[in-house]
Amino acid sequence: MLLTDTPVTAQASPAPPPTLLGQGAPRIPTGGKIRPGIKVLTRAAAELAQARAIYQTGMDRGLSFEQIERELANALPKLKSPLMPRNVPWFSVREQDFPNPEVARQILEAYGEDRGEGRHLYRFPAVFLSDSWQSVMPHELACWGANEKKFWSQYSSDGQARHCMCHAPVPIDHTGCRAIRLFGGRKVVQREDNGGTCNPEACAQYQSRQCNLTGRFLFYIPGIRTINALELPTNSFYAMSNAIQRFQAIGYMRGGRIAGFLGRNRATFHFTKTLREVPHIDETGRAVRVPQWLIDLEAAIDVTALLREGDDEDAVIAQAGFSARMLEDTVPTSPPPAPPEASPEAEVQAAPQEQRPPALPENPALDQILSHIEAAGISVERFMRYADSCWGSGWKLNPHGRESVWGEIVRYRNDPEGYADKIDAAIGVAA
Repeated sequence: MLLTDTPVTAQASPAPPPTLLGQGAPRIPTGGKIRPGIKVLTRAAAELAQARAIYQTGMDRGLSFEQIERELANALPKLKSPLMPRNVPWFSVREQDFPNPEVARQILEAYGEDRGEGRHLYRFPAVFLSDSWQSVMPHELACWGANEKKFWSQYSSDGQARHCMCHAPVPIDHTGCRAIRLFGGRKVVQREDNGGTCNPEACAQYQSRQCNLTGRFLFYIPGIRTINALELPTNSFYAMSNAIQRFQAIGYMRGGRIAGFLGRNRATFHFTKTLREVPHIDETGRAVRVPQWLIDLEAAIDVTALLREGDDEDAVIAQAGFSARMLEDTVPTSPPPAPPEASPEAEVQAAPQEQRPPALPENPALDQILSHIEAAGISVERFMRYADSCWGSGWKLNPHGRESVWGEIVRYRNDPEGYADKIDAAIGVAA
């Protein structure tokens, strides 16, 4: 399904109030492009010494391929389409494709490799911001003119109909000579000459290859210092389809989550390129297969670890339900009677009674254990790491495991500082 302008999934956040500039769906800001391939001189351009010199100079300066193409067009206006794409086994990282060229240098220094053809980016990690794959891989059918996007596909709000969209004509004021100032940019409407329906088989622009599938991945790279996401554009149907399968597979194992690191060991997705034979229909309608380097999204992870990752959450939910039932059983249905006024002597005698610590349960629940740890001034996070290393991560679900943990806590109930020192020492040794 082709989806465009998909809003970013906000996790557990209240709906923001409407503002003058905030009515539209939120977008993931980007700050640079990693290209899936390179562009080289066409055969006609390669025969010209001046074109070869301009191309090589631009490559040495780190210019983007669009900048190199503009310089060729300015110097050789009669040379039409001087560059053509070439499929290679690496990704292109050009300094001028980034607002901050330092980001490009960071990426190549951190993840670049030299496999005999210079230092290139063959494989790199990626962390996604949203759990919605439509948000981190927006895509559409689009037809571009010389200066702007002319037509593009967009699904209806119910996801059933795909429309062909375009910019509405700029309205003219009553004098007929001046365009009306538009607030928020040009309006978007359905295309009139085709009824607003996106049907590639009946579209003249698609059949003449003016309209094509285009998409991009939006992600962050661990260790690369930038607040904006990075972008990897692609027009490969097979690359995007394979990525959707990877997103869905990881989502099934993580309760719908694909954002962030994949597990406690900070595993990530990785972008790489794989040489595959891709089916292609030639001009005569005959099916042929051609080899291509396709973008591949992989994740070198222990699947069983992902499936076990939900144990902690399940234990917390189970214990929370048990605690809620206990509270519901003990909460009185009517307000308790007001206690009689006590004399000062009675207050003095009752003071030691209030300071007496509560009785410790024999078979505690997980929330009781953590509450006691927190009351003792010990970091719950560090205690969990210590307990997992001593009794295994399954102690939270196993009653015998909780008893073992509770037995140690009871032994140190009068020396919380000493217990905290023991936990710190154990974690330090484990690290």
